[in-house]
Amino acid sequence: MIDIFRSEWTKIRSVRSTVWTLTVTAVLVLGLSALISASAKNMADGPVPGDQAIMLSLTGTMLASLSMATLGVLVISSEYRTGGIRTSLMAVPRRTSLLAGKIVVFVAVSLIVCGVASAGAIGVGVAISQPPSIELGEVARASLGSALYLTACGLFGLGLGTLIRHTPGAIVSAIALIMVLPTMANQFPGEWGRTVAEYFTTNAGLLVVSGQSNASLGPWSGFAVYLAWVAVAVISGAVLMRRRDA
Repeated sequence: MIDIFRSEWTKIRSVRSTVWTLTVTAVLVLGLSALISASAKNMADGPVPGDQAIMLSLTGTMLASLSMATLGVLVISSEYRTGGIRTSLMAVPRRTSLLAGKIVVFVAVSLIVCGVASAGAIGVGVAISQPPSIELGEVARASLGSALYLTACGLFGLGLGTLIRHTPGAIVSAIALIMVLPTMANQFPGEWGRTVAEYFTTNAGLLVVSGQSNASLGPWSGFAVYLAWVAVAVISGAVLMRRRDA
């Protein structure tokens, strides 16, 4: 597996789309943190509370989730588009090992970049909004939660890219499942509609970023539900990857 990790690391760092999507992610997280925090400070009648300042600092996480999902799609779909997947499968005939290598390298890169960006966003936001006090434990939890959420969104994209193998189709599917359909689910009527909305993809996953709970899920149980959605996409993609021709 070490050779597979090295190979996938070489691929992911030598492609321009990796640099661009990670840069966009960092710019969105940091830029929106500065913008929203400055706006909140100017509009507030008094000091911005510490917990509110931390939440406002991570506003960019929602948009950044799309850039990470796009990177996840490109990690696998670009090889299908160029035909490079055939070369990869000749070098690594065990397809699940190849996919596992891509997942491990992607998760490692994403956690580092998104963790640094999230912590930086909180630092920028707190410096601008200047709350009277903040809890360091809450800062660590929010930074970790944001990094885990963005990484999960990237894995969602990787799973959809493996499943669909077509870059535009996989990206559109990721946008629908991460951004559009969760918003629509919130409009479902009745008790069943509320329950469906609470368990639907990012409606559950974002709880780990906010640290809040809904009627059914807490921050970490909500993230576990989101990981279940991600696992369905990744496992379905792995099964089809083994059965279909490259």
